[in-house]
Amino acid sequence: MPLRAAALTTLCVLACAGAMAQATGTPPERQRELVRMVRQDCGSCHGMHLTGGLGPPLTSAALADKPVPSMAATIFHGRPGTPMPPWRTFVTEAEALWIAEQLASGFPPWPPRPQP
Repeated sequence: MPLRAAALTTLCVLACAGAMAQATGTPPERQRELVRMVRQDCGSCHGMHLTGGLGPPLTSAALADKPVPSMAATIFHGRPGTPMPPWRTFVTEAEALWIAEQLASGFPPWPPRPQP
């Protein structure tokens, strides 16, 4: 019986780890594409440095009180009745969540800075 419980526990741990990896597994190349998209396309309204323009700022300080899932929903679905378009044609829901997480923590620069 202890062997069966250990096997079941191992199976559950592996399943959870796989689900987490899939949920947060935006490949590095796609991350670079998303950073470029946000800096170029979103930057046309929110400012090239995301400090605001036609749209509100998207800096981590400006978004500090915004829940990440809410930001991801805005990215994916847009805001009807406002100039904010839905980006679901270009990103998956998981990618919208990745973008929102990056915005909340301070969005990466574009072009990427060279690593020392």
